[in-house]
Amino acid sequence: MMPRLEYVECITDKQLSDLSELAGRIWREFFPAIISEGQIEYMLEKFQSFEAMKKQVAEEGYHYYSVRIGGEAVGYFAVCKKSTDMKLLPENALFLSKLYLIEDMRGKGIASLMFKQIKHIARKEGCELIWLTVNKGNEHAIKVYKKLGMHLIRDEVTDIGSGYVMDDHVFGIMI
Repeated sequence: MMPRLEYVECITDKQLSDLSELAGRIWREFFPAIISEGQIEYMLEKFQSFEAMKKQVAEEGYHYYSVRIGGEAVGYFAVCKKSTDMKLLPENALFLSKLYLIEDMRGKGIASLMFKQIKHIARKEGCELIWLTVNKGNEHAIKVYKKLGMHLIRDEVTDIGSGYVMDDHVFGIMI
């Protein structure tokens, strides 16, 4: 039986701070097999610190959601209305910026439930496309996204500063 998930939009400083701590836990556990420890710490500070999340919410239109089971946070996702710069794709698009689960919650169908909620948000926002970037070495996430019906759109390399790049696939799905 699938667990009942709660989705709590994180808007207060306490909620965003707690989410940043969860992000650190997940990233430090999951990403060492994919990127260096230095890049993990750099990316956490640049994209997943409390300050970064607060700025993304206040200035960039991001919405962070804590995913909970029985009141306990087991993961999170972040979305933002943002069109792609790719011709032939809809302007009304939802960027799935983050989708993460703690280790013992992976492989239980929870990401599929989270994605249903993300689709609901996209439709509510009038979006026709959900898109995301995923590290080319993140085979687990790539399998999940393909299983969810997403398709490879293109590859891209993005310089994020301090000598680091994100070497990603861009995936998308029309909804």
